[in-house]
This record gives sequence, structure tokens and C-alpha cells, in this order.
Amino acid sequence: MRVEEIFHQRPPPTGNPYSSDPALPSLLKRLLPPEILSIVEPDLIRLGDTLVQDIRPLAPLVKEPVLTQYDSWGNRVDNLQVSEGWKILKTFACKEGLVSIAYERRFQDKSRIWQFAKSLLMVADCHVIMCPYAMTDGAARVLELSGTDEMKARVLPRLISSNPEEAYISGQWMTESAGGSDVSRTETVARPTTAQSGDLGPAYIMDGFKWFSSAAEGNMSVALARSESNHGTGGLSLFLVPVRLPPFPTPLSNNILLHRLKDKVGTKAVPTAELSLNGARAWRIGTPGAGIRTIAPVLNITRIHSSISSVGSLMRCLSLARAYAGVREVDGGKLLRTVPAHMQTLARVSVLYRALLHLLFGVIGLLGRTECNLADEGEEARLRMLTPTLKAFAALYAVPAMEECMAALGGQGYMEETGMGRIIRDALVEKIWEGTVEVLAHDLIRASRGKGVESFCQWGQTIISSVSKKTPAVALLEQTLADLPATFRKTRNPLLGRPILTLLGHVASALFLLDHAVWARRNEEPTFIADAAVFERWVEEGGLKDALREIELLDRQDMVEERIRDNLLLVGSKL
Repeated sequence: MRVEEIFHQRPPPTGNPYSSDPALPSLLKRLLPPEILSIVEPDLIRLGDTLVQDIRPLAPLVKEPVLTQYDSWGNRVDNLQVSEGWKILKTFACKEGLVSIAYERRFQDKSRIWQFAKSLLMVADCHVIMCPYAMTDGAARVLELSGTDEMKARVLPRLISSNPEEAYISGQWMTESAGGSDVSRTETVARPTTAQSGDLGPAYIMDGFKWFSSAAEGNMSVALARSESNHGTGGLSLFLVPVRLPPFPTPLSNNILLHRLKDKVGTKAVPTAELSLNGARAWRIGTPGAGIRTIAPVLNITRIHSSISSVGSLMRCLSLARAYAGVREVDGGKLLRTVPAHMQTLARVSVLYRALLHLLFGVIGLLGRTECNLADEGEEARLRMLTPTLKAFAALYAVPAMEECMAALGGQGYMEETGMGRIIRDALVEKIWEGTVEVLAHDLIRASRGKGVESFCQWGQTIISSVSKKTPAVALLEQTLADLPATFRKTRNPLLGRPILTLLGHVASALFLLDHAVWARRNEEPTFIADAAVFERWVEEGGLKDALREIELLDRQDMVEERIRDNLLLVGSKL
């Protein structure tokens, strides 16, 4: 039999990723005033069409970068070449305002919602081009807050430009082999110097080795280095390091050597390098010894970009699974979407996706208000608590749900042609990049000190008070919220960091879902029945009860030491 004669599955329809999404249009309708939505929504629809028609077909052109360290005569050249597809995507993202929208602030605090909505739609088709733009976004915010006048005049406009001919890309160099996420073990040293050209501020010479440096093809980087003491984080300052800025057209011209490109599980198109700084010229950003405080805005912004990657990847996988269920025939001609067991699985994934989406844009809204000086003290405290929570929570739950979507396509889901394999491999990095779950749990505990938890609970109670009828799910959420301050007082228990972060992720996402469901019912939105059902299922079945049980299990002070000892035995480690 010829291959032309066998059955060929009808391809799933390719819908506009914005218009066909079951949750995002309704969410933006609530978050954006009508006069802003009337401008943003057509832009998102246009972007969705462009992604399907022009960007998605570029996938075969996006390949791994290549590093040539020596020319044929043995001269060190460190020539980094990225693929043609990567170049096209970088130009496309720049023109779409992936950074510039946030800093033009056309719609004040709502500009962040517009920016990140576009990024969310682009994630799955743009092969992690958001990674260098995430770091560029963070670098722009740092210069806006702490840069010298020269940096603001000469470098910041380039970082926030939507013109590819003049825009800069910035990396972020923190990680070193000695410490990983523990930057207190930074070995890179920066020494003041008076021999400096192209003055941008206090000048330094930098020596060290950076173990992970994404956006290695970028123009510059912000980097931590030890300038004040030999120990701890108190001796670290933040620096602007030129890579390809004039008068440094290549890394070599600023005494930077690219040791090798990382061979990663995913994010293959992103050039991530190990590099050495051998007397590299740099300029200090902010106060000496205050590097951690100065770089904090970078981490806040890149962690939200990381969450966008997790949620946007799930968005695409779910859309493929939904579309496939509408064309695949089983059991004598029935469509897969009529099979209750199959749709039960997709409904579970959809509930998770909506919960993550609402948590994501809840945090984005807080970021926008804080940047525009519109946030009150409570909103700022919630942003500090929810940023690490969002990043860890989305990374924890998105990939397993994406795997369910892959399985929903059967064997075809496992084929590279669908793109699901690449999307999942790329999304796996979000459990590591910008902090593992345990590191982020530590950040949450630190951010919860003071009045952060109290402020969160007051905000949550305001939402619950707006409910006219308290269902069992609302009652469970209300009781969990009431117990939250006592839960956070248990943070001295070394086993409870991650469970508390998970609990807060469930509670916060449930509150954002409830807020949306109340709005939908009040305004008689066509989605209000589904919105209410999503909230109920998320609280009753989404994992909140499991999170509470885990905390109860680990909160027995008499068994903590015993459990820590047993953990070592179970893993196979000696005391």
C-alpha cells in the first residue's frame, strides 16, 4: 500500500493564540479600562495572526549558536554566531516593544499588563528570545533607578529602544561556580581605576569567571563583583560591563574571553557561555557594597519573565491539546472531545492554567503600580511576597501539565513536529533559572517579615467579603487565610519553606480567581459560570488541601530532627 492511500489525520486548526484562548481575553477585559482595552486588544489580535502566519514557520531556521574561539592562524577571536532564525526573532521582539512598552508607560501602570500579555503570546513560538529581553528589561530598570546620569543619557535609551538598529541587549552575570545561587561566595573582584575611556561613572577593572552568562551575544551586562570586602554579600557591588558597546566592538576588546557555550537540556537557541574577565573595564551602578539591593529590581522583573515562560508554554500546549480533541476521531467516529475521561484530564489542566494566569497578572498589576508610584505600602509588601512565590509556583506546576497535554495527542504529541518537546525542554529551566524552589522559598520567608502577611490577609479578606454566597470552597479559603499568619510563624522549621510557598501560591491564585469570578457575575459576563466553576475546582481539587496536609505533617517539632535524619538515610547519605 502506498503512503498516499493510508489514513491521514486532519491537522488540528491553528487559531489565533489570543482570540482562541479561553481565559486571557476575559481577564484583560477586567484589568484594563475600556479606552485602553480598545487599543491593546486589536494589537494582541494582530500579534496573534503574525505569530501564526509569519513567526511559527521560522522554527526550522532557529538553530544552536556556534562559538569559534580561534581563526585559522591561531589568533583568539571568540566569534559567536547565532542562527538566522534567532536574528529574525530578536528583531521581531524588539519591534514589538518587548521592553520599550514598559518604559514608554503610555498607559501608566497598565503598560506592564500590555507588555507581558504580548510576551505571553510570543513565548511558545519565539524559542526563548524572551530570555535576553528579560535581562535587558531588568537592566533598564536598574539604570532607571540607580544608574549615573551618563548611564541614563547614553545607555538606558538604547536598552528601551524598539528600533533594532540602535537597541542594546543586556546580559546578567551573577552565577559563579563556587556559589551557584549563593552569591555570597562570589569570587570576581573589581578594583577602582583612573585609566578609563568613555566615562559612564565610577570606573573599575574586573577580574573573575562567570559560570552562566545568558545573552552572550549581547552588548553589555550587569554583573556582581567583590569591591569592598572578601566575605559575604556586603562586599558586593553592581557594575555595568561593556561587551560590544563602543569602543568595545568585541568581548576581546574589553578583555573578556568566551570559554565555551553551555550544552543545555533545552533553551538551545540561547547562547549561554562560561566567560572570564581578565582586566575587563566596568562602571559601578549604585552604592559601593550595595550590589544585592541594587540588583533586586532585575531579579523581580526577570522572575516575572520566567513565570511568563512557564505559563505561556502551558498556554500553547493546552491549545494544541484542545484543538486535537476537536478533530481526532475514536471509537467508530466519535470526536475525542466527546470522551468524558479525556476531557476530564484537559479540564484539570485548564483549571491549573487559569489559576497560574490569574496569579501571574495579579503580580504584574502590582509591579506596574509599584513602578509608577501608585502602590500603597500593602501592595508593595504583596509584590515582594508574591514575586518569588509566582516564579516557583508556576515552574513547579506548568511542566507536569504540559506533559499531560503531550500525552493527550498520543504518539503524535511525542513527535518533534508538534513543537511540544522543545517547549517542554525549554520550560524545564524555569525551575532553576533565577532561583530554585528552595531558594525562592527562602526569599519568600524573608519578604514575609514585617507586615507583609498581615497586609496579604487583609487584601484577601476584602475579596472574600465581596462574595454574596459562601460555598464550601469559599469557606475553606477563608479559614486557610485566617490561619496564614500562624502558618508563617512556623518558618523556623527548616522543612516548611517549600510547603509554605506552595500554600501561599494556592491561596493567592484562588483569591485572584475568586475576584475575577465575582466581577464576572456582577457584570453578567458570558464567562461567569465557567469562572465560578474554575474557582471551586481549584480550591477543592487543585492541591490546596494537599498543601495544608503537608504543613500539618511536617509541623511536629518533636519529629523534625528525626525526619531530617531519616531523609539522609532515605537518600543514601551518611550523617
